Amino acid sequence: MPDLWIKHSDHSTSETCYGSSMCITLSFTSKPGLGACNGSLQVPKSMIATARTQVIAAPKIPVAFPGMTKQCISDMDLGVHEVVRKQSWPNNLVSDVGTSRRPRFDPMFIDDAYYKCRTICAEYAKTFYLGTLLMTKERQKAIWAIYVWCRRTDELVDGPNADYMSSAVLERWEERLEDIFEGRPYDMLDAALSDTVFSFPLDIKPFRDMIEGMRMDTRKSRYKSFQELYLYCYYVAGTVGLMSVPVMGIAPESSVSAHTIYNAALYLGIGNQLTNILRDVGEDASRGRVYLPQDELEQFGLSDKDVFSRKVTNAWREFMKEQIVRARFFFNLAEEGASQLDKDSRWPVWSSLILYRKILDAIEENDYDNLTKRAYVGRTEKLLSLPLAYTRALPEPGLSLR
Repeated sequence: MPDLWIKHSDHSTSETCYGSSMCITLSFTSKPGLGACNGSLQVPKSMIATARTQVIAAPKIPVAFPGMTKQCISDMDLGVHEVVRKQSWPNNLVSDVGTSRRPRFDPMFIDDAYYKCRTICAEYAKTFYLGTLLMTKERQKAIWAIYVWCRRTDELVDGPNADYMSSAVLERWEERLEDIFEGRPYDMLDAALSDTVFSFPLDIKPFRDMIEGMRMDTRKSRYKSFQELYLYCYYVAGTVGLMSVPVMGIAPESSVSAHTIYNAALYLGIGNQLTNILRDVGEDASRGRVYLPQDELEQFGLSDKDVFSRKVTNAWREFMKEQIVRARFFFNLAEEGASQLDKDSRWPVWSSLILYRKILDAIEENDYDNLTKRAYVGRTEKLLSLPLAYTRALPEPGLSLR
């Protein structure tokens, strides 16, 4: 199964700047607690200049895609409206409802639980983790807890013990999820999420839907149309966006509806998962899986046989061009919501947007060979993307440097 967008694993990099006139420092400081979450990122001033240029020159694709409206599933059918209603309490603060069921954890125990989540996030999603360091302490902890739960869920069907997966395993995992939302965690990592759901207005539906995506992955290895694939992408990745909005918060000055912002978060997840699919075509084929719309393959004179042959033809290139346009379409839709989040929460979202777009660029640079090559973003490009993402995350033009 293509990995979740927040399960993106990358390699850390260390860059040294020589001479203060050549460098600037982006600082991120969290509130006290959870140990040292403070830090800084030194980058050359030339990178900031380049980032500003890219902000101005970022290409826009028209918000239109042939057949998109008839192929997609409405957010009403997915139940997004109800999720938005339940998660959009005033100021994104938890009401008094349910506080009597809030688990009473030993402060040292829950701090250790969150620290363990932080460690896992920092190890397996380094770039995303860096972006979370601008967030408030409470939001950091919550995002780390959600990340870990999603990663553990994904690993049930895509991890080292996937051979032992069964419907009973997923049923038991869903029971554990219900216990988490009832304040009865099974282990330390569950406790971190349990504490989070009593601190932020999180609805259980997106979490249940992600588990349903794991069930789908055990039953299906082909998708007849984009409508089927869209549903799968919603389950395994769009749900992450719905989980994240209440924690990241909506900017008080936002002029768009909460539903628009939730949809944008969902579209980011869809775009990321489509990108994962395009990046991993060869890897998935080696496991007998094809996460590409069968009817669209047929339109280009292609079939599973062409995927398994690993031969890049002109027909394959034209097919991939269309798939990449679609992924970029969803990223463009996601931009509107990224700029409406709380200012301290925008950096990891923009980092995801930029990095995943670069994966699509890398597929193009490989001449659309994702059958024998795996597109990736190099460490230097990742470093460059951080100040660009920081610039895009700023509430107003300009960057305060020191």
